Amino acid sequence: MVHVMTPADISGVLEIEKQCFSDPWSYEMIENGLKSSLDTWLVLWEEGPAGYCVFRIVADECELLRIAVRPEYRGRGLSKKLMDQMVFYSRKNGVKSIFLEVRESNDRARNLYKSYGFTEEGVRKHYYLNPCENAVLMVCRDI
Repeated sequence: MVHVMTPADISGVLEIEKQCFSDPWSYEMIENGLKSSLDTWLVLWEEGPAGYCVFRIVADECELLRIAVRPEYRGRGLSKKLMDQMVFYSRKNGVKSIFLEVRESNDRARNLYKSYGFTEEGVRKHYYLNPCENAVLMVCRDI
């Protein structure tokens, strides 16, 4: 089940961050982000917090800021559930394009995004730290 994140979900999302990212966001970053009126935070529950995403809608654009699923829940289509909800919210709010950055080495995520119609539009050199890596810019113009 996917629901809009509440402060009660922060600890679970923090654990997902630590499991999934080499540069996890802190409790304070998540707490402050949750207060932003521009950002939408969604949590997916499967016997506890299994995944989450956060995206920002400004005018007719959406930026996917983070999406993650706990390693033990991967391969079950949960990322697609989160992506479907992001696309739903985007359409509901008149979004015409969605963009994101993804680690160059993250083939699994890149393939997921391509399955939603995203195309690779460019590269940001040395964008990520821990380890240093390029970011691939991806855009979907036909949501």
